[in-house]
Amino acid sequence: MIKMSNGKLNQPVFRYLLVLCFWGIWLALPFIMLDEDDVRHREFFIKILPASITSIVLFFILAEWLGPRLLRQQKIKVYLFTALGLSILFLILQGLFKTWLLSPDHKGLAFHTFRSLAHVFLAAALGIGYALVRHTLGEEKSRQEAQQERLKSELAFLRSQISPHFIFNVLNSIVYLIRSKSDQAESVTLQLSSLMRYMLYESGDAQVSLEKEVGYLKNYVELQKVRFEEDVDIRLNIEGTVGAQTIEPMLLIPFVENAFKHGVGLIKDPLIDILLTIQPNSMHFNVQNKITKDSTEDKDQNSGIGLQNIRRRLELLYPGHHQLEIAESGHFFHVNLTLQFT
Repeated sequence: MIKMSNGKLNQPVFRYLLVLCFWGIWLALPFIMLDEDDVRHREFFIKILPASITSIVLFFILAEWLGPRLLRQQKIKVYLFTALGLSILFLILQGLFKTWLLSPDHKGLAFHTFRSLAHVFLAAALGIGYALVRHTLGEEKSRQEAQQERLKSELAFLRSQISPHFIFNVLNSIVYLIRSKSDQAESVTLQLSSLMRYMLYESGDAQVSLEKEVGYLKNYVELQKVRFEEDVDIRLNIEGTVGAQTIEPMLLIPFVENAFKHGVGLIKDPLIDILLTIQPNSMHFNVQNKITKDSTEDKDQNSGIGLQNIRRRLELLYPGHHQLEIAESGHFFHVNLTLQFT
């Protein structure tokens, strides 16, 4: 039931029709109830019509403009205090309007302001209530969608985050290192084991420590270095201190995978440059890879779908707490992600 109501409240046409019908009835009802010969009362309602219109304006400001912007950022106290301030302002404006233009007996500002009190604060209460209900339903829908996204992503992680081709190449590298009796064989095997363990046992959790996510990223990059050796210039820089921050698992690696998928091969002097800057309450993740005109034209559909999926995950899991920019500049493909820890 909540899901259906939330869907309707998030459809602009339905919302506006519902609100306009309500206020239309609000304005028309007194006139419908009046007798045709009751001219004195008819003039009275004509006088209060401008005040009713200002109340409607207040309602729309609180319900459709101010509410969605502040409540989306969880600034409920700011919203309520701002709504109170706007209500007082509209109350004074109505009092001034009636005193200067509509009052035949020229009664004082305090008198007309007091008479507008119920009208203004009723409109404010309706606007605040409407915005809060809509926000609550929206959050419930987002939680449900986020839960569904996690369930869908759990299998997607295992199927697509690390391709079998990559695993086989690493295993071949390990075999080569073992045959050449290289001291590197043991460390590479441990890195691959750690990577697989994270994929199997951590990726299904709702949140993991940033330290684990960074460790996974390091292992992935180190294994790629073993795979490509000196053929690809691979750079990974991590700035800042990892503390108690938590993050959605496997959130960063799709951007890196995409860089390796399209930044190596027939590209001259391939470069993969990864920079992670960590702050106490936020992080910035930058990935850039060298591209050619042919590589941009030959991008397969799965690459586009992969980036769309990660963009959708960010919208569901970090609404209002992230900025993602994906662009091409010259001979480079850039990904810039700024994330606020929640």
